[in-house]
Amino acid sequence: MIELPDSYWEVRYVGARYPGAPAVLARPGLVDGANCQLFAYEVLRHFGYDPPDLRSSELWADTGSTQRVTVPRQLDLVLVNSSNDAWGAHVGVWAGKDAGDDKVLHLCAETGRPALWSLAMFAVRPSYRELVGYKRVTTLA
Repeated sequence: MIELPDSYWEVRYVGARYPGAPAVLARPGLVDGANCQLFAYEVLRHFGYDPPDLRSSELWADTGSTQRVTVPRQLDLVLVNSSNDAWGAHVGVWAGKDAGDDKVLHLCAETGRPALWSLAMFAVRPSYRELVGYKRVTTLA
């Protein structure tokens, strides 16, 4: 499982704080909250990766800084949605396995704070029932 400083677990969900948003450009980081993508990207930056600041569908299409993978490893991005379409997909970070159960670190409006969910926990929610796929960031900071 990935280890994060306590401050990451206190981040509030703020839907208006997404990659490239004016509020994020004016004041980067997680102090003022984040949406799922901004949170996931900042987690990866903490571990030395340089993810592109892309929205879900752009991320899924990207081949310059990321690659699609079929079997995730720790710190890969996970995209889930109500359909298999990447547009508007929710983004989390593959955290590894805990007691044999897969875990995805993510931030969503439902929990309001970062949480670790299994893929099964996503699948029972209509908004997250479809696994779009996994992306591996290939660029380092």
